[in-house]
Amino acid sequence: MEAINVVESWLIFLGLINLILLIIGLIVFMPKKVYKTSIAEFYRTFKEQLLYLLIIVGVVLFHLIEVNIIDSAVTEWIGYDFANNIQHIEGNIVYLFSQYWTPAIIYFFVIIYIAVYPFTLWFSPIYFVATDEKKAMKTLAYGLLLIYSIALPFYLFMPITNVYTFYNLESALNNVIPAVENFFYTTTTQNNCLPSLHVAMSILIARSVHLTGNKKLSYFTYFCTASVIISVIYLAIHWITDVICGALLALAIIFLLDHFIKDE
Repeated sequence: MEAINVVESWLIFLGLINLILLIIGLIVFMPKKVYKTSIAEFYRTFKEQLLYLLIIVGVVLFHLIEVNIIDSAVTEWIGYDFANNIQHIEGNIVYLFSQYWTPAIIYFFVIIYIAVYPFTLWFSPIYFVATDEKKAMKTLAYGLLLIYSIALPFYLFMPITNVYTFYNLESALNNVIPAVENFFYTTTTQNNCLPSLHVAMSILIARSVHLTGNKKLSYFTYFCTASVIISVIYLAIHWITDVICGALLALAIIFLLDHFIKDE
């Protein structure tokens, strides 16, 4: 019961962070002209971008099914942890970061990983609809679909345990948010590591936002992208190979989409 109360209190805290970020986003990042747009115009824009929103929601829902139902059965069938191979290649580089954990830095990167990154995921589509940024929305939706489609076979048939689990380290996430992993691992698994979806998606979001020409929001997403990449290494969540593959996958998809998605 105490653990449940701790998780609930932290979920409220994370909700407050997202609420604060939303208020900041509406005041700082959202163009003033948006508030002069009629309801009819918003509805028209929403209908035009509904397909892309459905793609995003569809990928998220399938991912939750994969994480909570499919993954465990396939992992048991595979019966091998490819983290051993990654560790033979990389050695203990990521593990060494965990030996220099500093409470203040851990708190910062955990908040980035757990709260700020998810905010960019859901705020970006809202911004694209509100500002009628079709190319940015297309890039985000098709990019997410392609990235996840390519990553899925690796998640299913090449299970790679995350670093802190592999080395039996105490989770930095649990250090900051006690018992939060019970909630966190309803949206991911401990062996869906390569490629890093956090890295790939943060790069894709930054690129999508860049297409809008909003410098303030672009700088914010650049900062988030850099912070996410550092956080997954510093918190001993991902292997360096995961990060490199996630970045290369995102850049390849962005290159492809830039050639096929035309300006509106």
